[in-house]
Amino acid sequence: MKFLTLLSVASSIATSYADWQYRTRPDLSPIELNITIPATDDKVSPGFLFAAPFSGYDQDNTHGPRQPGAYIFTDKGELVWSGFSYFANWQANFQASRINGENVLFAFEGTHNPGYGHGHGHITILNNRYETIKELRAGNHRISDKHEFHVKDEKTGLIQIYHPVPKDLSAYGASADQQWIVDAKFQELDLRTRKVLFEWSSLDHVSPHDSVLPINPWQAGSGYNSSDAWDYFHINSVDKDENGDYLISARNAAAIYKINGTDGSIIWKLGGLPGKTSSNFKVKGKPLTFSFQHHARFLSTSDDGSKQVFSFYDNSAHGTEDHRGHEVHYSDQSSGKIVEVNTETNEATLLAQYDPPRGHNLLSKSQGSTQVLSNGNVLVNWGSEGAVTEYTADGTPVFHAYFGTGELGKHVENYRAFKFDWHGYPAEAIALHSDISPEGDTIAYVSWNGDTETSYWKFYSVDKVSERQLLGKVPRQGFETKFEIEGETHSKLVVEAYNDQHRFLASSDVVVSEEQVEEKRVDNKAKFQHYFAWLANRA
Repeated sequence: MKFLTLLSVASSIATSYADWQYRTRPDLSPIELNITIPATDDKVSPGFLFAAPFSGYDQDNTHGPRQPGAYIFTDKGELVWSGFSYFANWQANFQASRINGENVLFAFEGTHNPGYGHGHGHITILNNRYETIKELRAGNHRISDKHEFHVKDEKTGLIQIYHPVPKDLSAYGASADQQWIVDAKFQELDLRTRKVLFEWSSLDHVSPHDSVLPINPWQAGSGYNSSDAWDYFHINSVDKDENGDYLISARNAAAIYKINGTDGSIIWKLGGLPGKTSSNFKVKGKPLTFSFQHHARFLSTSDDGSKQVFSFYDNSAHGTEDHRGHEVHYSDQSSGKIVEVNTETNEATLLAQYDPPRGHNLLSKSQGSTQVLSNGNVLVNWGSEGAVTEYTADGTPVFHAYFGTGELGKHVENYRAFKFDWHGYPAEAIALHSDISPEGDTIAYVSWNGDTETSYWKFYSVDKVSERQLLGKVPRQGFETKFEIEGETHSKLVVEAYNDQHRFLASSDVVVSEEQVEEKRVDNKAKFQHYFAWLANRA
């Protein structure tokens, strides 16, 4: 007699140590979402969650995620795609987009300097089969930084550059041997030709006197060499409106600027700290202050161009990503904000603010993002706090999760998080694994990393002459689906994938069943040690 059981393996294994999640993919140990406000389909926006969590520990004192990197999840916490090994080195700003009519994924990959909050590398772009189709770098002999890559109108990309230069800094309180400052730049690139269409320099337009962080060893660099250059401005986001003008967030100036897209001049500045920052606007209505903000994005422009609405993430705190260095903060919590500026009345109005859910004290001293979603909901990513929240437009939290559980959830950080509608058609093969239990049952597991289209699986046994016998049709359940056949032993299996229109998608290779190996649970936390401590104990 056949007995079929369906199980989402990712949900069934409640281990904080990341192993034993998937029998088909023992090489994958993805981060798990610790969901504290579960999503409900009638309240959350459709789409998948995109993130690239990493460890906030010092390099010599780990852990954090077992496999940091780019991931796609459902808002139920199920893995859709692990980008581990698809991108190399450190990754951030993982997103879906469209370039020249093609659906793509992209992420920054390169080095990461947590002490100074920057990284050098390039943008890697994948197609919807998860194949690398392009690597993109800044032009004009510049080195791309991690903070920004933003596609505009499918044809151009906005990229940010951390560019240290020598300069006499004595006017800003520096000593004679403090000679290095960061000239924060951004470029707009043609994505087909890689040609630089526009380049902007902070030192050409903004005085270092406008920084809210003085030159010193504890906050924004001390200027003694190019690696320690004073990061007085710190661009962390760039956007462009329909008129061709740019919106930039300058973290260390605690200000958001609109830049003329023709000559680079400053059209207006919204300062976030009255008494510390200048501003072209007075605040109307509810109090509006912000500092060390991230991820400013245009949302709308009035017909006459006098009013513009934009969103951003208000850190209200500053510090290094590796938990060293001095911290500065102007609020007890961070928040997502939506603001309108009116250039006729010179007024700025706080339209909406998204504070941490009740009981969650979230003040992120680095990183963060705010995304307004297609249904009006708002997704706030809490940066160095390693959490993400979705709100309805009125500020009601309808989903909240931390990146990581148990020991592997400590000190997890995530630069930005997004939700996107995404359809993935993996070039890699379906993964199938089959166990034979001590009782002679056949237990099969199937997964297909990155697949979003499979609705159900058909399992077949394969005899000695390669004839197939259908064993069962099984609805897909999460990343990995389990199919158990009680009382029957099958030495060879194969599986086929079908979509919700009953169209055949792909077939796995034939696999040979193996003797079952069962997990031996160890609950003693002392057993969990990172690799280097384990080696030290062996010695």
